[in-house]
Amino acid sequence: MQIINTTSSYFSIAKLSEGVYAAIAKKGEGAMSNAGFIDLGDEVLIFDTFVTPKAARDLRKVTEDITQKKIKYVFNSHYHGDHTFGNQIFEDVTIISTSLTRDLHAEQNVIIDLNKEQVEMQLYLNQLEQRIMTESDPVLLESLDSQFKEMSKVHASLPELRIVLPSLTFNDKLVIHGTCRTIELYCYGGGHTPSDAFLYLPEEKIAFMGDLVLENLHPPIFNSQQFIDNLSKVDAIDIQTIIPGHGNIVTKDQIGVISQYLQHLNMRVASSLEKGESLEQLLSTNIPKEYANWTGVDGYKRNLTIVYNEHKEK
Repeated sequence: MQIINTTSSYFSIAKLSEGVYAAIAKKGEGAMSNAGFIDLGDEVLIFDTFVTPKAARDLRKVTEDITQKKIKYVFNSHYHGDHTFGNQIFEDVTIISTSLTRDLHAEQNVIIDLNKEQVEMQLYLNQLEQRIMTESDPVLLESLDSQFKEMSKVHASLPELRIVLPSLTFNDKLVIHGTCRTIELYCYGGGHTPSDAFLYLPEEKIAFMGDLVLENLHPPIFNSQQFIDNLSKVDAIDIQTIIPGHGNIVTKDQIGVISQYLQHLNMRVASSLEKGESLEQLLSTNIPKEYANWTGVDGYKRNLTIVYNEHKEK
């Protein structure tokens, strides 16, 4: 792996293989999630587009400067804004996602009333600021500070933000045959969201995983069992290097780390329910040592609550 020097304040670039680059977000600067770009031979594909148009604009410039080629495709791994709000910078490009991700992007991310959106986000920022002033836990303080900085950048970008939807969709698998390499796009279902897709390079054994795999961050959960099942299928693929949705580049072992975390949540909840404990009693327990340094605002308690509700609904 080679670090490529850029002037971007939003991300750093790591060259993983010839023509394969990861754009690793700098915390609190307005990129928020990881992205990447891949040289197909005659043209380029970009993986995810960050959370602000300014960060996406930098991504486009760096991609074109490094590859000296036309960007033909953008791939959205899932609908969350930190991976899709930069789409407008690639409006002239074919944007790809699953059919469900496109639907969710249209339903969940649309801004109907800009003024209302700005007011609500400012209230959220004020709440974060109040918590930062009183929080003593260093891990939670780091999470709150990072969230405040990122969302401040998003708040500032709202007047120029336009939601641009994918124009090409698939359901399970899409293969793009370039002149120098093949890219495989997969979706095994959901877990983090109702539809989580990823990009796999079979020759290089590299996977851009979106938020199915994270590094030292409590993953937001849509459905924990779907998440576990999804990761089990991903684990069967011959992968060596993973670009997670957030955090540093990792090995395939990180799939197991996230899966074990999800299983731990389910076991802890099941044990709590067997004892007849309330949700409040469950949430009062300590975070296990192996997850104590993971970031994410209230991530562990949030996920315990989600899994608790899943079990109660069975």
